[in-house]
Amino acid sequence: MKEFDIIGHFFQPRSYQRHDVAIGIGDDCAVTSVPEGQQLATTTDTLVEGVHFPKETSARAIAHKAVAVNLSDLAAMGAEPAWVSLSLSLPHVDKDWLGEFSSTLQELTEYYSIQLIGGDTVKGPLSITITAQGFLPEGQALRRSKAKPGDWVYVTGTLGDAALGLDLAFGQAEAPMHHKNYLLNRLNMPTPRVLAGTQLRRIANACIDVSDGLISDLKHILYASQVGATIHVEKLPLSEAMQESANEEKALQYALTGGDDYELLFTISEEQKGKLDVALANCNVSATCIGQLNGTPDKLELKYNQAPFQIDSEGFQHFA
Repeated sequence: MKEFDIIGHFFQPRSYQRHDVAIGIGDDCAVTSVPEGQQLATTTDTLVEGVHFPKETSARAIAHKAVAVNLSDLAAMGAEPAWVSLSLSLPHVDKDWLGEFSSTLQELTEYYSIQLIGGDTVKGPLSITITAQGFLPEGQALRRSKAKPGDWVYVTGTLGDAALGLDLAFGQAEAPMHHKNYLLNRLNMPTPRVLAGTQLRRIANACIDVSDGLISDLKHILYASQVGATIHVEKLPLSEAMQESANEEKALQYALTGGDDYELLFTISEEQKGKLDVALANCNVSATCIGQLNGTPDKLELKYNQAPFQIDSEGFQHFA
């Protein structure tokens, strides 16, 4: 199959189409409309075989993760997703792989009420680049730079599961059989906290998604907002699967430095703290308070039951 045969057969919209897409796949550019009073949030992420996913990863998992990591970025800004574009590099044409990839992509776009509006297909090493766009009420974007001393630090869901799942995938860790699928799914099929993000923009001061590890991503907030933080590591939310698969020291290491969780890490003032449970009531997601910000710029202090806690790594960094 040639490039345009692939696009026409696998990626043309089959059913769901948004009313704000005037021109989608098939022309040199997509043409879309932004609602009045809204701003457009745009993010791009690339997944490369051997870097972001093991070579044996299924097409379904790759498609899911490629969409989810971009929607997670939109969630961290409090944006409601609308459109995605796809740039797909393939070493060769595999119709079964493309069928599984494209059907998963369609399932996700329909589930999140978004539309694939264009992109590119080329021959090369397997990599997937998605650009996602979404809407925000003017001036209401969640930022890394708006945290304030005294804010409480929260994180959604549980931490470290994806990192443990990655070690399982590479045979570098063990887990009880009844937990393996859960941990591998946390790695391959993360859940973007889209609804939670739209709720948090009403009450949170700052937000980021946990993609490179809790410490690494929290430091982005500290630097951008010129604040410090004290994190109580005994309060980090750990799943049952994590607690039954790793000792406490290893579990805390996963939770602090493991990437790919795509949970939301956010700060909230004392005055807004009481509104959090109500805001997240319909999101089917929990949030755990793990520490507090202070006025010492760019300083992160880890404590375990009030004693200083040390850890060697801070999280994943490309080119490190």
